[in-house]
Order: sequence, then C-alpha cells, then structure tokens
Amino acid sequence: MKLLLDENLPKRLKLAFSEHEIYTVHDKGWAGKKNGELMKLLIAENFDALFTFDKNLQYQQNFKKYAVPVLVLNATDNTYLTLNKLVPKTKEVLNEKLVPGPIIISE
Repeated sequence: MKLLLDENLPKRLKLAFSEHEIYTVHDKGWAGKKNGELMKLLIAENFDALFTFDKNLQYQQNFKKYAVPVLVLNATDNTYLTLNKLVPKTKEVLNEKLVPGPIIISE
C-alpha cells in the first residue's frame, strides 16, 4: 500500500509502517502545500491513503471530489510517543478495505 504522512506528523512514524511504501510530505517535496493541492497530488501519484493529525481536514475537503482515504490520528498531541500508541489500531484499519473520506483513529 502506498501511504503519505502529512507534515503535521513526526517523520519517524513512518518506520512503524515499513511493510508499506510510505513517504512523508517532506520526502515528496510537498511541504507547505495547501490541503486541496495535496489531495490532487495524492491522487495523481496513486497514493492509497493520507495520514494526518489535522482534525479539520474532514470538514475542509470535498471527499466526493478527492476520493482518497484520510486516516486522522486523533490524540492529545502529535508527538511520536503519543502517536506511536495508535500504530496497532492504524494497522488494523489498513488491513481492511479503505473507503474514501476521513477515518478517525483514536485510542
């Protein structure tokens, strides 16, 4: 599965998903891109899903227009130690059929 970590997530989080083809926004040279532009790039480059900490993205984007699954990591903060606790639940979600739109992952 080809996955992208948004720039609001710690880069080393990608190490937890090494069984997938995973990139950070920085890896792709997309840092600073607006959400709509980022969604277009995801689709153009055939990404399967976006990971983000941006809880507002689900209200800001038209998921009929941008048919991409977005895994929203919902935690008290976006530190590696906190988000790493969501990895097992995130892997469970990735093992199921992903549907376009926001998928909230909480503790």
